[in-house]
Amino acid sequence: MIEALKDRVNGDASLVRRGRYLTTTFLLEVGRTAWLIQVFEGRIVAVTRGPFVMPSSAFALRAPAEEWEKFWSERPPPGSNDLMALIKRRVLKTEGDLQVFMANLRYFKEALGKLRAGVSA
Repeated sequence: MIEALKDRVNGDASLVRRGRYLTTTFLLEVGRTAWLIQVFEGRIVAVTRGPFVMPSSAFALRAPAEEWEKFWSERPPPGSNDLMALIKRRVLKTEGDLQVFMANLRYFKEALGKLRAGVSA
């Protein structure tokens, strides 16, 4: 499912425009599975599945698979509907250069929201 992120984000011109000043690589952990996601000027250029020996990324977002499943459901329950809600509930761990994440928070919220059931590009 994570592989679809590239096409769904790149197919949304307004989201790509929102991230036009964003170039970074971040780590997304869904349970025990890690993904490196490379963003260049708002476009996702690569989604690489781990495992990795020493992944290089600006920051990491880590949560149990069950929490991501709730977040990506068509109608997420309260507390699972937003990245900040996951952080507040302490089920989403953020590590690394959080300035990049926070400065582009809406981009990341919308990009990861593209993986929700029933959402198209």
